[in-house]
Amino acid sequence: MKKKKDLRFEILDLREDVLPNPFLSRFVSYISHLTSHISCLIFIPVIFFISSCENDIQKVNMLTSRSQAPIQEVKDIEIIYSDSAMVQTKVNAPVLNRYESDNPYIEFTKGLKADFYDDQMVIKSRLTADYGIRYERQQKMEAKKNVVVVNEKGEQLNTEHLIWDEKNAKLYSDDFVTITTANEVLTGNGFVSNQDFTQWKIYKLKGNFPLKKNKNDQSS
Repeated sequence: MKKKKDLRFEILDLREDVLPNPFLSRFVSYISHLTSHISCLIFIPVIFFISSCENDIQKVNMLTSRSQAPIQEVKDIEIIYSDSAMVQTKVNAPVLNRYESDNPYIEFTKGLKADFYDDQMVIKSRLTADYGIRYERQQKMEAKKNVVVVNEKGEQLNTEHLIWDEKNAKLYSDDFVTITTANEVLTGNGFVSNQDFTQWKIYKLKGNFPLKKNKNDQSS
């Protein structure tokens, strides 16, 4: 009775003796070539997907920029606010951009000047700023960057953010403000005033610095 050979040994023996070395080389080369093609097929959809995503983002950006474009642009504009045919305010700006949205607004990107008049067409106060935005439905204007308000007395307000409430004819701010009068300099947070800037109040006073009078003022 013949002894059975070890099965594992027969397999190993078959790989070494039955398949010659040249055949093994060609077989390995074929497998490598096939693997490289499979990897290419796997990566192509990924590259296509990334490229399509980038194109979609570019389209979204283009559509967004178009929707944010102003519907009207005017240079050297003057806006007149009147009540019962009486001029109350004139706003001048080098550039005005109008935007249509759920909350329409106009933007003064290169600054603005607003003059507030009394019934005799005398300027009572003047507001200047490097930037402004007016929300048409709320009838409010925000002035930003180097905001200055001066009244007929020469009193001056300086701040970086101020809101003009057109309906109530008020100026106010929650930011830091400085008010300079003939006698003192006041600083604080929060401020409210009529638009003539003749009746004003600082909510949280932080500093009060008396101004020194010159000799001519003292002698008088």
